[in-house]
Amino acid sequence: MSGTEIEHEAAGERKIRVLIADDQPLVRRGLALILGPSPAITVVAEAENGEQALALAHEHDPDVVVMDIRMPVLDGVAATERLARDLPECRVLALSTFDMDEYVVAALRAGAYGFLPKDSSPEELVAAIRTVHAGEAVVAPRLLTRLISAYVKSEQVAPPNCRRPAPGIASDLTPREVEAWRLLATGLDNNEIARAMEITVSTVKNYITRIFDKLGVRDRTQAVIAAYESGLVTASQATNPD
Repeated sequence: MSGTEIEHEAAGERKIRVLIADDQPLVRRGLALILGPSPAITVVAEAENGEQALALAHEHDPDVVVMDIRMPVLDGVAATERLARDLPECRVLALSTFDMDEYVVAALRAGAYGFLPKDSSPEELVAAIRTVHAGEAVVAPRLLTRLISAYVKSEQVAPPNCRRPAPGIASDLTPREVEAWRLLATGLDNNEIARAMEITVSTVKNYITRIFDKLGVRDRTQAVIAAYESGLVTASQATNPD
């Protein structure tokens, strides 16, 4: 263990253990070089496909897997689904070359905690890893609605490992919870939802907690996906990105 790692351990700040999975050696090396200088992050392994990522995740027990979506042998969607099932404490940050890649939505549905385009800055990558490690979704609502509206309600053939929600997914929600869910899915944050519904922010938080529980979703990302898939909102209702 290096002196920096010892200092972080002593301060109660254990370094975030990261596994990088990408089929391109230059991309893997570039990501490792970007993350190397960060005092809060250590790269514990690199994988060239999803199958290898699973094996190395079991071996090294990373906190976060930076996962390319399109890889040979086992793609990032299938690998994410298996990681979410087998190592639930290991959180996946999905990467894609394309902002509107339908496989990104599939990865979020499979259990990824966030999505980041490959042209993001080093600072954005480090911040995203920290956010995912904290158990929060890293996809901004307005980017998320733009991404999902381009895919979920389209007529394209669904990529592998896509799971559609069962009919009646919102049957247990009250009318006010449905309204909060709809506003969340169109890109509003808690303060904006509170103003739209003329309620307090704490009430909005209570609604959202119950919505997550009743829908069986983990975070806002999956709640937005469920809203599009259920037909609660459509692409035309999404908030335009800034």
